[in-house]
Amino acid sequence: MAFRIVKLSPIMARMMSTNATKVGFIGLGQMGNRMATNLMNKGYKLNVYDISAEACDAMKAKGAEVYKTTQELAKNSEFVVTMLPNNDIVKNTYEDMIKDGVNKNTMFVDSSTVDPTVSQYVQKIVKSAGASFVDAPVSGGVMGAQNATLTFMVGSTPEEFEKVKDFLGGMGKKITHCGTYGMGEAAKICNNMMLAISMIGTAETMNLAIRLGLDPKVFNEIINVSTGRTWASEVNNPVPGLSPGTPPSNDYKGGFSTALITKDLGLAASVATGSNSPILLGGLAHSVYRLLCTHDLGNKDFSVVYDFIKNKTEKK
Repeated sequence: MAFRIVKLSPIMARMMSTNATKVGFIGLGQMGNRMATNLMNKGYKLNVYDISAEACDAMKAKGAEVYKTTQELAKNSEFVVTMLPNNDIVKNTYEDMIKDGVNKNTMFVDSSTVDPTVSQYVQKIVKSAGASFVDAPVSGGVMGAQNATLTFMVGSTPEEFEKVKDFLGGMGKKITHCGTYGMGEAAKICNNMMLAISMIGTAETMNLAIRLGLDPKVFNEIINVSTGRTWASEVNNPVPGLSPGTPPSNDYKGGFSTALITKDLGLAASVATGSNSPILLGGLAHSVYRLLCTHDLGNKDFSVVYDFIKNKTEKK
């Protein structure tokens, strides 16, 4: 009888191993649950925590172990990823998580979008506890999280970057070292300010084109082979039906919420003030999205700015 020797891929080997790397994931929202799922699909053993029992149950059904406290999760994980909504929650989560000590070999990775000074603060308290921390916010949206094609912007030492690079590759496609602690967040905040400005610009332009009589599909095809091309026009076009499978084609449900882009623009305004940097369009974009939030659109995808503009112009 002939025997066939099969060489396992690194992913398959990890999945079949009883010593699979244990990863803690805190924050299982629109982005976090997809990122955590991708890690499980790559063979990592997932420990999860979220204030939502429903989110935890969904991950448990996929094979993750649910923890009742962040402290216990961290003590049983070699990597801990946090994906949380704002400055205060990130600071409070880390202060609470490490208060009783941590494993010295644990690497903490924060993929939240927060003020760079928050990342620098968290790095100091994690270091004082004897462990390591990097800030690694992401870009690419829900589709990028779903398809593991996210861009990670990492703030760390070069040595720490080498330690996390392959791990982050389980959730993303482009992993970039941006500099020291907080620089990943600086890159993310600047990127999101540009994202907000371009989404408003795309929404206004599409609305104008349609009101002038252009077919939106034809005009969008022109944009995407011309100098007006942006992520907002090509991937997440705010006009329903132009980007199938995205929030604009699903009543603006899911995706990147208006409340969160408003929060990020607030971060941009704060760091701009601190660095004495003018952000004329960034400030206007912040005002626009704050207005949308006052119209109960905070839970809608931020591309809903098109629907808001369209409705305003139709009433005139």
